[in-house]
Amino acid sequence: MSGSTARFDEFETVDWIHDGAKERHRQTEPQRQSAEPRHQLLLRAYNAIESWVVVTLVGVLIGINTAIISIATEWLSDAKLGVCRSSWWLNEKFCCWEHKAGECTSWSTWDNAIGADSVFVRYMAFVIMGTAFATTCAWLVRAYAPLAAGSGLPEIKAILGGFVLRGFMGFGTLVMKSVGLALAVGSGLSVGKEGPAVHMGCCVGNVVSRNFARYRRSAARQREIVSAAAAAGVAVAFGAPVGGVLFSLEDLSSRFPRKTLWRSFFCALIATVSLQAMDPFRTGKLVMFQAAYDRDWHVFELVFFVIIGVFGGAYGGMCIRLNLKVAAFRKKHLAKWAVAEVAVLAAATTAVTYVNSYTREDMGELLSYLLQECREGSTGWNNMCDASRASQVAWSLAAATIIRAVGTVLAYGCKVPCGIFVPSMAIGASFGRLVGTLAQMLHRAHPTWHMFAQCAPDTPCITPATYAFLGAAAAMCGVTKVTVSVVVIMYELTGALNFLVPTVIVVMIARIVGDMVVEGGISEQLILLNGLPFLDEMEDEVLDVPVAALMCRVDDVRVVREHGMLVDEVRRIVATDVRGFPVVDDAGRVTGYVGCKNVARAVADAGIDQNVTITFDQSAHRAGVLQLGSLVDTSPVTVRPQTSAETVIEIFRKLGPRVILVTSEDDGQLEGLLTRKDVLRHVRSQQH
Repeated sequence: MSGSTARFDEFETVDWIHDGAKERHRQTEPQRQSAEPRHQLLLRAYNAIESWVVVTLVGVLIGINTAIISIATEWLSDAKLGVCRSSWWLNEKFCCWEHKAGECTSWSTWDNAIGADSVFVRYMAFVIMGTAFATTCAWLVRAYAPLAAGSGLPEIKAILGGFVLRGFMGFGTLVMKSVGLALAVGSGLSVGKEGPAVHMGCCVGNVVSRNFARYRRSAARQREIVSAAAAAGVAVAFGAPVGGVLFSLEDLSSRFPRKTLWRSFFCALIATVSLQAMDPFRTGKLVMFQAAYDRDWHVFELVFFVIIGVFGGAYGGMCIRLNLKVAAFRKKHLAKWAVAEVAVLAAATTAVTYVNSYTREDMGELLSYLLQECREGSTGWNNMCDASRASQVAWSLAAATIIRAVGTVLAYGCKVPCGIFVPSMAIGASFGRLVGTLAQMLHRAHPTWHMFAQCAPDTPCITPATYAFLGAAAAMCGVTKVTVSVVVIMYELTGALNFLVPTVIVVMIARIVGDMVVEGGISEQLILLNGLPFLDEMEDEVLDVPVAALMCRVDDVRVVREHGMLVDEVRRIVATDVRGFPVVDDAGRVTGYVGCKNVARAVADAGIDQNVTITFDQSAHRAGVLQLGSLVDTSPVTVRPQTSAETVIEIFRKLGPRVILVTSEDDGQLEGLLTRKDVLRHVRSQQH
């Protein structure tokens, strides 16, 4: 089996047409049976309210789960550096809540905790604890929920595209993803929690909705909730409800009708309000790295903005290419050593990142420092605002950019819950702050240059924090290839309306440069590498062939005859792993399509002799014959052998059938059938 289709058999295809028809029948049947207008009114009211109840529950639980993970992650990150003597369960911020900076005696580094004053002890504690957290996470994931590893975004895209992966959005996966994510991020690995937040949100949506019969029985209804939950996951990850909805629309969902858009927005709103109510950071901020800017930009800075955009695209493209090589090596050589790989990776990462003060910090906290403006009279965190140390700061930022970039390439995709959004933002912000610092140094050295003529004499001309902000946007766009939602997310993070134009500029440049390096974002490339079924919008350009070249021919297709089949014969056919069968008459003409499970259930419920005849003709009613005509879909989607593959792809995308039957033009005889997986197998074979 080709690597690009390796996991096709793990996914079941959803028939959106059949599923929608069943849902409409379920909705209208109770109303037809109820003669009382009052009962019909109550039933319609319940159906209208139920969806909003589900969306509200999902949003609240996503907000609470995110708050708990944020608190646990911050404690684990600080635990590598020290402990609160008065209350060990508090992180450094809350341990020193009532103290001024530098005056807290309750918080103790690990060397002081054992009565020593040693940099080596602090270093070893950082490495050992970080390695222990990551190793524990990898072991738990491998032992209890292997599907919790990774970001989950490629699989979510496949699921929303019309496929089902059993257990991927179950309760066990949700628990292990939540626990593992806190351990993985807290360990110091170059991974983020924002990507997995989408997977966890979808898990919450699936777990909650399956407690309601209306969603448990309908894949189409459940897809609406999963789409809304995905938007809420992004919303709480970045504190951006509008950006979350746009991200789900732009990058995740294959189908996003207006009803789903409205429910997604409502779910994202409820989730962010719940997170705000929990206030995990006790700052009133939804995420740690929210910032605000009150200064404007100058036209001459566009030169530096272009540099940042180019870097974001180049970083994104190279990160994708190198990470794919690492992932391929991991699949080939390290599949049996997943826990050991994570342990070695964590030990190496913590050993290197401790040396640089910018990489030693949790990436969310680092972003909060990089995105903050310098205030007059303050040297800022780690002397970033000290003009006399600008050169030292620049070198440290350059080193931090390289260290985090290498760490992200190696860590993303290892067998722990991991995301790439915030690591990329931290890398971009470090580079952006570096460019801003260098630009500031240039202005200080040559304030009379013509390019600086726009600068006011009594206010700072260049704000490095805004360069960090733009760098974060560029790098995030470069690795995800998402544009509009990135701009909106960054605006919601900062409220910097005056920097909207520079943000659009750097994002567009990053996208253009990134596409020159590699086509598609990290999720699309991992879909191809891992062999996930997903019909991408670009794939119809590859298929300049008729359906006859793609279909499974009639000689290889199992069919059921409309008349004359015995029960024993039908039982043998439905015992296979095929999901359904074309129904043909004696001349081989297609009369319908019937699902395997429905036939097997009907035959088992009938409890009749194996020599009894079965008919799939609704008009035939004879004594001693089992009538199964009501199970047949008499109007399946059919095309001719000469139909173009592009047309078939559009049918699969827009209508969502599981199977398309191919019939002859003359008399409607069955010539073959085509599934979404058949199209994808041909596309992947052409691409490789």
